[in-house]
Amino acid sequence: IADCPPLDANSAYCNLLQCSHFRHTSAVARKGGRLIGFVSGYRIPDKANTLFIWQVAVSAEARGLGLARAMLNDLVSRSENAGLLWIETTITANNDASWAMFEGFARSRNAMTKRTVMFDRHQHFGGRHDTEYLLRIGPVGP
Repeated sequence: IADCPPLDANSAYCNLLQCSHFRHTSAVARKGGRLIGFVSGYRIPDKANTLFIWQVAVSAEARGLGLARAMLNDLVSRSENAGLLWIETTITANNDASWAMFEGFARSRNAMTKRTVMFDRHQHFGGRHDTEYLLRIGPVGP
């Protein structure tokens, strides 16, 4: 995560908890034993048919190869995620790579997208963080 700005860095402990507690909704990609991709997510408690993607990180050497989309497709196709209809994530306005990846994922699954403000720069972050837009994708199907 630390090598993939503009992502907010979490502690190693947080990342380990994500991979253990949310192992069915997180994915890693390795090349030659090295970690080159990571997706963390969780099923939203009040919306069991929705997977919230917290972070997507791909190392510089693996960017542009479709790895992030492949990890998302893997998550959607897992038997543990049967019944999943929607994917949600938040993205800042200037994160062009994330917008392109998630919108491309939606197109590849013939899914609709809807963008709304989730956390406002001033109202929620006191001006210290960019507005986070909620992107809802679906239905994503099996």
